[in-house]
Amino acid sequence: MKDGFIKVAACTPEIQVADVDFNVDKIISQLEKCREEGVKVAVFPELCITGYTCQDLFFQNALLDKAMEGVVKIAKTTADSDMLVAVGAPVRANGKLYNCAAVIQDGEVRAFVPKTHLPNYNEFYEARHFAPYRGECAAIDLREYGQLEFIPPMEQTVFVCEEIPELVVGFELCEDLWVADPVSNYLAKAGATLICNLSASDEVIGKDSYRRQLVSNQSARLVAGYIYCSAGDGESTQDMVFSGHNIIAENGSILAESRLFENGITISEIDFKKLAFERRKISTYPASAEWDYSSEDSGFLNMENISRERFSLEMGETALTRKFAKTPFIPSNQAERDERCHLILQMQSHGLMKRIAHTHSKTVVIGISGGLDSTLALLVCVMAMDLLKRPHTDIVAVTMPCFGTTKRTRSNAEILCDALGVTFREVDISKAVLQHFEDIGHDYNDHSVVFENGQARERTKVLMNIANQVSGMVVGTGDLSELALGWATYNGDHMSMYGVNASIPKTLVRHIVQYYGDTCTSDTLRDVLYDILDTPVSPELLPTDESGTEMTQKTEDLVGPYELHDFFLYYGIRWGFEPSKVKRLAKYAFEGDYPDEVIDKWLKTFYRRFFSQQFKRSCLPDGAKIGSVTLSPRGDWRMPSDAVAKLWLEDIDK
Repeated sequence: MKDGFIKVAACTPEIQVADVDFNVDKIISQLEKCREEGVKVAVFPELCITGYTCQDLFFQNALLDKAMEGVVKIAKTTADSDMLVAVGAPVRANGKLYNCAAVIQDGEVRAFVPKTHLPNYNEFYEARHFAPYRGECAAIDLREYGQLEFIPPMEQTVFVCEEIPELVVGFELCEDLWVADPVSNYLAKAGATLICNLSASDEVIGKDSYRRQLVSNQSARLVAGYIYCSAGDGESTQDMVFSGHNIIAENGSILAESRLFENGITISEIDFKKLAFERRKISTYPASAEWDYSSEDSGFLNMENISRERFSLEMGETALTRKFAKTPFIPSNQAERDERCHLILQMQSHGLMKRIAHTHSKTVVIGISGGLDSTLALLVCVMAMDLLKRPHTDIVAVTMPCFGTTKRTRSNAEILCDALGVTFREVDISKAVLQHFEDIGHDYNDHSVVFENGQARERTKVLMNIANQVSGMVVGTGDLSELALGWATYNGDHMSMYGVNASIPKTLVRHIVQYYGDTCTSDTLRDVLYDILDTPVSPELLPTDESGTEMTQKTEDLVGPYELHDFFLYYGIRWGFEPSKVKRLAKYAFEGDYPDEVIDKWLKTFYRRFFSQQFKRSCLPDGAKIGSVTLSPRGDWRMPSDAVAKLWLEDIDK
C-alpha cells in the first residue's frame, strides 16, 4: 500500500446452480489465491453463493438457510486476513428477500449491502423473487449459522480504511450501474473512491464492448476505482450464457480485464492517492460534507441512508503488476497513435489560424534549424495557411547558421522548405555574433553560456526584425519538455508571438513528425522528414568538428534522456506524485533500460531545473493547450518563480 497502491481482485469461481457447498469451496479456494497475491479487496459475482440463475428455488428456505451458512463459512476463513471481501448472496430481512453483497473481513460478516434496482425486462425476472432496496434497514442475526460475535446490518454502507483515508469502498450490484442514475453516484458523493460491482451480466453480441465502456466511463465520471465482477461458467444456460467478464478500471483507464468465458481471478493495483489528488484538483467535484443529500432528487438514497463503517488494513508495500508506459504521452496502439497525431496537428493549426487572422498578419516568420521542433512548427504553419486558403509563400522560414550548424541540418532545412513551397531565407549570424562578442569583451574561445546564448538571442532578434519587415508574426518552436527543464535561452528561443509546440512533449513531437512523413504524398518531403527524425537533438550552439559535419553538442547528454524527463513530467507534475513515488515507477517502467543511479541523477536534474527555471514559464508567449499537461501561467500551472526545491530533492533520497 506504499505510495497509495492497493491490490484488488475480481474473482469469478466455477459454480454449480443451487450447490452451495460446492460454490463456497470454490470461493474459498480463490480467496486463498488472492491472499497469496497480496490482494486487499476481493469481489465475487452477484448471488455467487447459490448461483444467479436459481429462479424459483430462491423461494426455498433450504437454499436460503444454506446460503447463510455458506456466507458465515467464508467469513470464518478470513479470520487471519485483513482482506475486505464481497460475495453475492440472497438475504431474508423485513419479511422480504434481498439480493445482497455480503461484506466480509477479519472472520466476520460486516454488513449486507442490498441491490437497489431490479431488472424485470427481457431475460431478467428479478422482481419475482427479490425486493428492491428503498432505504430500509435490518439487523441480520447470524447466530444460528455460526457467527456469534457480531450481528451485521442490512443497509447501504461505505467502508472507510483507517490507515488509508483515501480508500473508501462502496458496493453496488449489477443493474445499479446500468440505470440512468447509478447507485455509485451517491456512493461517490458520500466519499467512496472504490466502487465494487457484484454482477451477473449475461452475454449477448456487442454487450462486452458496451460493458467495458460503461465501467470505464463511470470510473472516469466519479474519479474512482471500479471493480466489475460478473458471473461466469456454471450458471444455468437454460436461456442465457454468462461470460465472467471482469473489469478493473481507474479514472477511465482499464487496468485489467478477463478474457470472456474464462473463470478466474483478475488482479491489478489501484492508486488511491492519484484519485484523491484528482478529486482535490477538480473544483466541481462534490465534497461529501457539502453535498445536499436531503433534496428530493436523491430519493431514498441520501446521506442518512449511507452509513459509514471503518475497517483496517495491515500496511506494507504493494507489489506492482499493472503496466506503466515508458512514454505516457504516446498511445501504444498504432491506430490510436495516428489518430492522436492527426488531432494534435488539427488543434495546433487551428490555434495558429485564429491568431494569424486576428492579427491580420501578412506572413508568419519561423526560424528553421533542421531539427524536430522547428520542423513540426513549420508543418503547423503550412496547415494553418491551407486552412486560411493562403499560399505557402506567406510563410517566411529563416535559417540562421552559425558556429555549431552542421551541413546536415543546414541542408535539411533548405530541402524541407523547398518541398513545402515556403519562402526560404538564409541569414548567417556569425559576423553579427562575433561583433557582439567584441562589443561586450567576450573571448570567442570561451564557450560558456555567453557564447551559446549570444547566438540564440541574435537569432530571435533577426526573426523579430524580419517579421517587422514583412508585416508578420514570429511563430515559436519550443516544446513542453524544454519548458519543463527551462532548456531555452531567456528572451532568445524562449520568445515569440505564438508558440505552437508549447503543450507538446518532446517524445510526442517525434511521433507527430513521423506521422506527417508517413502520410504525406511527396517522396522528397517524406525523405527529408525521415532524415530529420534520425538527427540527434541538439541546439547546435558549440562549434562543429573541422569538417562541419559532426555535432559536438547533444541535448540528451547534457540534460538527460527526454523519455525519462517526459515520464517525470507526467507523473510528477500532472499527477502530483511525490518524487520518491515517481522514482519507484520509473525504475519499474524502465527496468533494464537505465541503472537506478542514472534514474536518480536525472530525476534530481528534473526537479532542480523545474524549480529554478520557473521564471521562464512565468512570461511565456501565448500557445494553445493541447494535452492534459501544460505549463502556461495563464492555464494549468501557476508557480512562484522563487519556490525552493529542497523538499522534493530530499524526497528522492528517502
